[in-house]
Amino acid sequence: MGSIMLKIIVCFIAGIGAGVGTGFAGMSAAAAISPILITFLGMEAYEAVGIALASDVLASAVSAHTYWKNKNLDVKNGLVMMITVLIFTTVGSFVSSLVPSNTMGGFSVFMTMVLGVKFIVKPVMTTKEMMEELDSRQRVIRSIICGGLIGFICGFIGAGGGMMMLLVLTTVLGYELKTAVGTSVFVMAFTAFTGAVSHFAIGGKPDMLCLAVCVFSTLLWARVAALIANKSKPETLNRVVGVVLIVIGVAIFAVKLI
Repeated sequence: MGSIMLKIIVCFIAGIGAGVGTGFAGMSAAAAISPILITFLGMEAYEAVGIALASDVLASAVSAHTYWKNKNLDVKNGLVMMITVLIFTTVGSFVSSLVPSNTMGGFSVFMTMVLGVKFIVKPVMTTKEMMEELDSRQRVIRSIICGGLIGFICGFIGAGGGMMMLLVLTTVLGYELKTAVGTSVFVMAFTAFTGAVSHFAIGGKPDMLCLAVCVFSTLLWARVAALIANKSKPETLNRVVGVVLIVIGVAIFAVKLI
């Protein structure tokens, strides 16, 4: 009984961090869930990544729907990136089965904290009108290149995909912050599904209790965070996203030290 309660508590807490990160910043739920399950439950890294990616599917989908209702989701211009990300997520997931999945974990945590500081110090104040200034051909080329890199990392370590996508959408493709987060979670819903299926197909059936609790908790908190984010002013959202990224980055780093 004690072991079951520990699983439920750990998975629910992991879901809180994952859901808040997904709803506010478009982060992959795996960034928070994987290290917590590995550290506190002693779970195999590959299984933990699979559960984390599965938790990301509904959470990202619900968040994307919330952003879409508030007209903060750009499906058309994100479609090319989504297709590229999907292809390379499968490739990354296969490579992950051959290489230790925490190989790039330190880089992901570091970049999460750096990106958090970036949003606080230099907030994204791009407007939707300014988004249209980038040449469509250049946007397609950049989307293909960046999508390939993001997809591979997402499938390989199960973390960093959403964080990198947010960085790419705001800096390389010139998206305003809410649209960037909305588009990011939209794409992550599909990449997470592809990554989860690949992980379970290769690694087998996961711990169903952990999977159920993680999915529920992540979905709940992602919904709450997305609702708040869409009602926030750009300046406020930049600060909130920055703080969320820094807190999650520090928390993951602390978990890894434990």
